[in-house]
Amino acid sequence: MIKNHIKTSFQSIRRSPFQALAAVMVLSVTFFVATLIGVVLYGSSQILHEFETRPQVIAFIKKDVSGEKQNELKQKLEQDTRIRDIKLVTREEAVEIYKDATSDNPLLGELVSPAIFPASLEFSVEDLSFAQSVIDEIKSNDIVDSVSYTASLGGESELGAVLERLKNVTYYVRVASLAAVAVLAFTSLLVLMVVVGMRIQTRRGEIETLSLIGATKGFIRLPIMLEAINYAIMGTFVGWTLAITVVFYSTPSIISYFGNIEVLPSGAAALFQFLGMILLGELAVAVIIALTGSLIAISRAFK
Repeated sequence: MIKNHIKTSFQSIRRSPFQALAAVMVLSVTFFVATLIGVVLYGSSQILHEFETRPQVIAFIKKDVSGEKQNELKQKLEQDTRIRDIKLVTREEAVEIYKDATSDNPLLGELVSPAIFPASLEFSVEDLSFAQSVIDEIKSNDIVDSVSYTASLGGESELGAVLERLKNVTYYVRVASLAAVAVLAFTSLLVLMVVVGMRIQTRRGEIETLSLIGATKGFIRLPIMLEAINYAIMGTFVGWTLAITVVFYSTPSIISYFGNIEVLPSGAAALFQFLGMILLGELAVAVIIALTGSLIAISRAFK
């Protein structure tokens, strides 16, 4: 029975190819943009994560603290899940870093000795919200002389303001992206409602005949719903295919521009898996939109 309904839905599409083409084209544009938004959301999330975790906390160790105690603090921080990329910089390494930074003026490098450079522990936090609490905990350690944060351009007093600004940027970008997706989904719903309503009007005589001979409401409505689902699935595949073509064409330029930031999944397998997940999600949304739109159009037409 379902097989016959599917066949009927395709026959209906063939009888009105221009309406079907219009519906598929509009939905293709919708899911083309939706796919690109999905890629952009992933990329922006990666950029924001990099921006959130790139600032480093630098804990300067007091003088005359043994290397054993320095390593103990390093091991303690390594066990903290809020912290990543921990590096212990000894006095000698600090001198070398200074000399590299002043290589254009060798005299500056010769005038310093390791004694004036403290050892330090440098690390990043997994999320900006952890920064203040981590800094406060490390400052209370007996072997730590002072703590600085590379994101705080105006000193430690400005740290709270810097964190708040970065959080606001993250929040507004994500809200704007979700709003764009919501608008696209609502537009798709309206398009399908209009198209299905038009299709019902063109088939009104056929529907009335089926009702007179005793056909159930489900028997009459199912081909119409399947037709809407066909529009949605075709539109999804066309839009997704066009979007990933743009993504593949742009990938070398994107990777070159952003450098070490993985704005796209690294490796062909990971990229295809990511795009495949987007397709599955869009198909699920498309079917839900098709069912909702067709049911609303049918209920209005049959009143």
